[in-house]
Amino acid sequence: MGVLVNIGIVLATFLAMEGVAWLTHKYIMHGLCWFLHSDHHNKDHDDFLERNDFFFLIFAIPGIICLALGNFYGNELALFIGIGITLYGACYFLVHDIFIHQRFKIFRNSDNWYLKAIRRAHKMHHKHLGKEQGECFGMLWVPLKYFLEARKKA
Repeated sequence: MGVLVNIGIVLATFLAMEGVAWLTHKYIMHGLCWFLHSDHHNKDHDDFLERNDFFFLIFAIPGIICLALGNFYGNELALFIGIGITLYGACYFLVHDIFIHQRFKIFRNSDNWYLKAIRRAHKMHHKHLGKEQGECFGMLWVPLKYFLEARKKA
């Protein structure tokens, strides 16, 4: 495959992962697997790790499988899909765990309207302590109103 096709596969996979993350967050994390996700909404613990962190491992498995298929069996399509999944996972860690939830005290302040919109939408998501009545399940793309609010304040 050509370089541009490979880059396109990585980008398409990365973008598709936002949809996968949204659907999984809304219907799996706030549904069947609430028992793993609930401690992320109810901060009644002082532990650095949460049961919710198991989702990091769960989401990593498809990426690892695709990377392995690409590296060990020469499946280029799987390799570039695995790269897209892995890049999304790295972005998720940086944006969600470091920037939004400040698990590591870096990237604390930003005047960037895009980052402010993401942080505000996530804050609105966490105002709901139960699994019902949630909102803003995405990470990189959130409802337009948060982008418009942030642009006005910028």
